[in-house]
Amino acid sequence: MAFREAMIAQRLAGERLHLSHGPMDVVLRGWGAAHEVAAAELAAAARFATILQELVAELPTLRAAVGAETRLDGPVARRMLAGCLPFARQGVFVTAMAAVAGAVADEVLAAMRAAAPGLRRAYVNDGGDIAVFVAPGESLTLGMVADPAGSPARAGGCARGPVADFDGTLSLGHGMGIGGVATSGRHGRSFSLGIADAVTVLARDAATADAAATLIANAVDVESPAVRRRAARALDPDSDLGDRPVTVSLGPLDEAEIAAALDAGAARAEAWCRAGLIRGAALRLAGRARIAGASVPALPEHAA
Repeated sequence: MAFREAMIAQRLAGERLHLSHGPMDVVLRGWGAAHEVAAAELAAAARFATILQELVAELPTLRAAVGAETRLDGPVARRMLAGCLPFARQGVFVTAMAAVAGAVADEVLAAMRAAAPGLRRAYVNDGGDIAVFVAPGESLTLGMVADPAGSPARAGGCARGPVADFDGTLSLGHGMGIGGVATSGRHGRSFSLGIADAVTVLARDAATADAAATLIANAVDVESPAVRRRAARALDPDSDLGDRPVTVSLGPLDEAEIAAALDAGAARAEAWCRAGLIRGAALRLAGRARIAGASVPALPEHAA
């Protein structure tokens, strides 16, 4: 499969750069001296233009279940594998595709930093899966969507921590050990085995955050007549989920069902926080929320 169309680059408001190539889209920005930012953007565009064909070359392996024997060659594919393998070792089914957006963001950010070592802060946003860099003495605040379905999150039923910690803005500083923020759920671009409206994860890099968000969102689930599912392959013959049932619609749930689903997802998130695989997670379903792990303060400046 060849993608012959050229990569498209366009300037957006707020000094952001949008790069698009085939099905891939990223929005990025760097802060620093003008020559550093220019070098970072040129490097990002050059690296982004080569990624898609690299991934297509290894697509069969990328769509297969990750295991100890999995071998991948391309740098982005290896980032995908590294992001997923720790969770596969926990006995969870996952393919490298669970980390594709985060791994692309990580790779483009790495290219920016290599070309412009004087950058003060930077981010690469691949459809909501975001790789971030913050130099010492700097902070970067990301705008967060509280609920992709559009209903306001309510604090009722929270297991721990204020819902506001992950609502509105999320401020990251140097030394926090957070290089990636990712969100997944049944409203996202990919199929979900669970019913979460959204799961946002903080981790050491975007590939890990992307994989963890997908897998925690899968765990937010409950058996209920309100959940309608179909085999992934019936919706997309090329899906890496094969015949596994994915959620296609969700009717009203009662309070016990909402609590049970969030409890299941929160248990997975807390276990992975304790294991050091992720820093924190926010889980949302039907206006209820759970917070696991890190509590991150919100600040009003440097919004991305």
